[in-house]
Amino acid sequence: MRIAVDAMGGDYAPRVVVEGAVQAAQKNRYEIILVGDENSIKEEMKKYRTSSLPLSIHHSSEVIGMDESPAIACRQKKDSSIMVATRLIKEGMADAMISAGNSGAVMASALMVLGRLPGVNRPAIAVLIPTMKGPGVVLDVGANVNSTAKDLLQFAVMGDIYMERIMNKEAPRIGLLSIGAEEAKGDEVTVEAHRLLRQSGLNFVGNIEGRDILKGKADVIVCDGFVGNILLKFGEGIAEEFMNLFRDEILKYPFRKMALTLLRGAFRDIKKKVDYAEYGGAPLLGVDGCSIICHGSSNAKAISNAIRVAGEFMEKRINQQIKESL
Repeated sequence: MRIAVDAMGGDYAPRVVVEGAVQAAQKNRYEIILVGDENSIKEEMKKYRTSSLPLSIHHSSEVIGMDESPAIACRQKKDSSIMVATRLIKEGMADAMISAGNSGAVMASALMVLGRLPGVNRPAIAVLIPTMKGPGVVLDVGANVNSTAKDLLQFAVMGDIYMERIMNKEAPRIGLLSIGAEEAKGDEVTVEAHRLLRQSGLNFVGNIEGRDILKGKADVIVCDGFVGNILLKFGEGIAEEFMNLFRDEILKYPFRKMALTLLRGAFRDIKKKVDYAEYGGAPLLGVDGCSIICHGSSNAKAISNAIRVAGEFMEKRINQQIKESL
């Protein structure tokens, strides 16, 4: 298994990307190809003992910035680390790619170079989130806006396969994100999507509201990418600000610090459940290849876990399952 890693993508590249790749190479049997500026990557690799690890470098001369237009940048920067990593899949030199860089550019490169799977109208970014009943997956969280009812049905099919194959969840419960539980609630697209999902043969549990997500009322939460992206970033903001607020309140009084010492293990376990780094990256489902999108602020653990996710994606033949289902 060969996985191309965009070494120049993310807020802390190439330092944390190389560190994460080294961690993954130590734990997994995958061959990892670091794509980017060769001199910068080699300088980072000097910090580690890598001579016996399955790591190699594929040079690229350009980088797509976070603030660049994805489509324009992909057309103009053919030798960017994102485009080169994606082409390695097309050329048979890699089986998957991951990037913490410009997520729009990752998606644009996948569509330009790899194309869609047969039968897929639009790809979807699928993100694992913690719930009270274990991890759930939300899709789409940013690949599309103005999705049709048929698109939402396809998202549900792809999410169902991902949860069943990757998370070992038998007959995942599919929920359609809406403004009310009643099937007539929502706009025309949501109402039509409800009808299609009810007839789909999937384990459809009906509409769910935003407050139902963390309760674990569904394993697969289906929504338009515009809504999903807002939902994801709102959740990230709540988690971050809650931790800041909690820390500030604890530090106000000495006796609270003592209590924190006693509860340190419990808080460590909670943090692990809500830490995005534990889940690695988000697969772009529906493209004819394996493309994993990581958070821009990913640390080394997140990069390492994203490499693991890419390997599992290929080993469990997710794309083949999607093609057969659609």
